Amino acid sequence: MGEIEDGEADHITTDVQGQKCALVCECTAPESVSGKDNLPFLNAVLKNPVCKLYRFPTSDNKWMRIREQMSESILSFHIPKELISLHIKEDLCRNQELKELGELSPHWDNLRKNVLTHCDQMVNMYQGILKELSKETGSSFKSSSSKGERTLEFVPVNLHLQRMHVHSPHLKDALYDVITVGAPAAHFQGFKNGGLRKLLHRFETERRNTEYQFIYYSPENTAKAKEVLSNINQLQPLIATYADLLLNSASQHSPDSLKNSLKMLSEKTELFVHAFKDQLVRSALLALYTARPGGILKKPPSPKNSTEESSPQDPPPPMKRQDSIPHHSDYDEEEWDRVWANVGKSLNCIIAMVDKLIERDGGSGGSSSSKNEEKDPSLVDSVITHPREDWYEQLYPLILTLKDCMGEVVNRAKQSLTFVLLQELAYSLPQCLMLTLRRDIVFSQALAGLVCGFIIKLHASLHDPGFLQQLHTVGLVVQYEGLLSTYSDEIGMLEDMAVGISDLKKVTFKITEAKSNDVLPVITGRREHYVVEVKLPARMFESLPLQIKEGQLLHVYPVLFNVGINEQQTLAERFGDVSLQESINQENFELLKEYYTIFMEKMPPDYISHFQEQNDLKGLLENLHQNIQAKKRKNVEIMWLAATICRKLNGIRFTCCKSAKDRTSMSVTLEQCSILRDEHQLHKDFFIRALDCMRSRQTQGALNESDDPETGCLTDNKPTSRHFYPVALLLVSSHLLVVWLILSLALLLAKYQ
Repeated sequence: MGEIEDGEADHITTDVQGQKCALVCECTAPESVSGKDNLPFLNAVLKNPVCKLYRFPTSDNKWMRIREQMSESILSFHIPKELISLHIKEDLCRNQELKELGELSPHWDNLRKNVLTHCDQMVNMYQGILKELSKETGSSFKSSSSKGERTLEFVPVNLHLQRMHVHSPHLKDALYDVITVGAPAAHFQGFKNGGLRKLLHRFETERRNTEYQFIYYSPENTAKAKEVLSNINQLQPLIATYADLLLNSASQHSPDSLKNSLKMLSEKTELFVHAFKDQLVRSALLALYTARPGGILKKPPSPKNSTEESSPQDPPPPMKRQDSIPHHSDYDEEEWDRVWANVGKSLNCIIAMVDKLIERDGGSGGSSSSKNEEKDPSLVDSVITHPREDWYEQLYPLILTLKDCMGEVVNRAKQSLTFVLLQELAYSLPQCLMLTLRRDIVFSQALAGLVCGFIIKLHASLHDPGFLQQLHTVGLVVQYEGLLSTYSDEIGMLEDMAVGISDLKKVTFKITEAKSNDVLPVITGRREHYVVEVKLPARMFESLPLQIKEGQLLHVYPVLFNVGINEQQTLAERFGDVSLQESINQENFELLKEYYTIFMEKMPPDYISHFQEQNDLKGLLENLHQNIQAKKRKNVEIMWLAATICRKLNGIRFTCCKSAKDRTSMSVTLEQCSILRDEHQLHKDFFIRALDCMRSRQTQGALNESDDPETGCLTDNKPTSRHFYPVALLLVSSHLLVVWLILSLALLLAKYQ
């Protein structure tokens, strides 16, 4: 029979087949939280660990030792607070840009005022939630009983690490981590009208079909507008800084420094110019023109195309116009072309001047950023230099011109793109902002779990060169196992969860060296793109590949597979609709297949063959696809196959249900025992005993009077835990549900007699 003991013990004894067996158990795994060197890093993630020890016989009658650990994560509250702070900053910036939009016609001005009123209320709400979260000093996780509290909406439910460390007599020690968390969902908002997946689709359909006086921009165009605005806010101060560095180098009369400064200035300015090549900026400028006082809104003309090439010197001509963009006959599109092209021309004048100065000074070659062969000769000829004049005096007027041109472009582009964002907000103010709030809530819960899982996976695999190469070459697959039913409120939870997990594609990670004892992750970015900065102690940071140490962004590929397993799913399959689950599984299989393709293309063959035979992994994917297409009731084979593929791809594993309690614990313990059987040769006759042992009340610290806490021996009395009857039986056939209910009722009656 399997054994269990609290993590402080050094010996475990038991009575198996009439023989007393003693074993000295080494309880500390390499990544244990008791390791002093790793303590600062792990404390940034884990807290209040609960450890249990087991030993089970193998198929060759030897013993394997298992250390099971469950830990809370303080990131449950830290990540939401970081994210809400970013939302407040982003919304305040957007509100200010709306105020600076300039004079508008009465119709649009009234809409702007209405939008600002509602947006200010939303900012106040976020500030209030952040203030309340800052007061939380008790538990480091949100219990399921608190999932409906408004002040804790952004916090994930029951976020924990479930870790199993296996020491086998013949095999190498192994770690198996699963992050357990309640399904990311807006419980306080409720699910009367469905979840995000349905609500977003309905909202977008209504916007597209509206006949009211709004200009329709697709979600892609709205996201593009936000991206360009973000790039403007980042690049403009950088360009100004590099321009000042160039002038400083000129005042020092240093050719090398001048070349380097010019190179940085050229790179950022070219990015700046490229950001405005999108047709969206042109159409937004036209739309804003018609919204000014005296602007006339006319029926849009038929689309027209142009095949002329574009460059900073020759700005791109108009491309195909959106049908929804109004046209004004008096609008001069060439004016924007001239303003936009002036930035590139100003840069070319600076490059030509620097080359001329360095050439007169006797420097070898031209600037690394210049392209003498492609440059307009008139630009060089127009630069008149005098040998005795100061370099600073020669460059200062050109730098000033660049800044002026850039300022004019920024002013026009900001106003036009802000007008695009006004369209989305103005269409349906309460609904639009409530959808944004709901999406922020769900994303916050999902991101807290992702950051926790990423840091734990990084720490566990820090000394694996193959994993680190995969991390910066391909990225990591993040597999979510959903156990929600497609019945009643859980349909809305599943719709929220699907969108929240899909939104994690916006997240990238960056690993930096910690400069102090504060190793908590830091989040930067905006709603369409976030960067999570993970800090590592110097000793751990030095072991990373050069690409990661240089700040390369690391990508994740989230996938969700859901299989309802409870009694509500039985009702859904017999009398309801399971199409939502089927479509989610099919969509995410395509994403997983896409990651597998990228993985096989980019990773070296010797690494692929080192950890996994290609045919085996390909076969698992085909088997998963067949099971998804089979439309079998409660097909738990989908979960097991997806989990196996994730582990073989060095991915991060999540298991989620409504509250991360009953269904999640059943799934995790079943998975752990299956791993012991398939990977570590657990004796086949002890599978059910191991499962019962992990699910018994003793694993939660409750011992019967007949149990001996000194030796750790367990009696043959069956535990009275509600988890005793394995839900795995329910996974086999829903007809056993009635039998399970009768047995549970009989057990309860016997207990209280």
